[in-house]
Amino acid sequence: DGLTFPRVIDNFMLQFGCPHAKDASSARAGTGGPQGGTSFKNLATGEMVSRTRDGGIPDELTQKLSNEPGTLSMANTGQPMSGGSQFFVNTVHNKFLDWWDTSTPSQHPVFGKVTEGMDVVKKIGKCRTGSGDRPVKAICMTSVTIA
Repeated sequence: DGLTFPRVIDNFMLQFGCPHAKDASSARAGTGGPQGGTSFKNLATGEMVSRTRDGGIPDELTQKLSNEPGTLSMANTGQPMSGGSQFFVNTVHNKFLDWWDTSTPSQHPVFGKVTEGMDVVKKIGKCRTGSGDRPVKAICMTSVTIA
C-alpha cells in the first residue's frame, strides 16, 4: 500500500513493488527490493524461505502460466534468484517472457492475476511517461488486496 508505479511501458507492462517508490520523485524508485538475509513464510507450503544477501528469492518455475494480459509476473535481472519484491502487470501477451520460452533468456514466472480493475490497468498503461518510462504524474496504489 502507498507505493507508486516507477515504470510504465504502454503495450508491455506496469512495474510495481519497489520499496523506494513510496517517494515517486526518488531516483531510487524502481531499483530496490527487500532487505537481504531476511526470511519469510511461503503461504502455499508453510515453509520458511531465506533471501540471498541481495534480497533475492528462489525462482518459482513450477507452473506453465503464460505472461498474458492482467497476469502478475516476477521482475528479475535475468539471473537466478534475482527476484525480490518487484513485479509487473502484463498489459499485453508477453509470451517471450515465459520461463519455458527459449526465444530469449528472460524467465519471469507468473504468480497471480488481476481479477478486478483491468480497466484501471489499461488506463495506467496509457499514462504519459518521461525519462526511464516513469509516469510524469505519480500513480499511487492506495491499497492492494491479495486473495
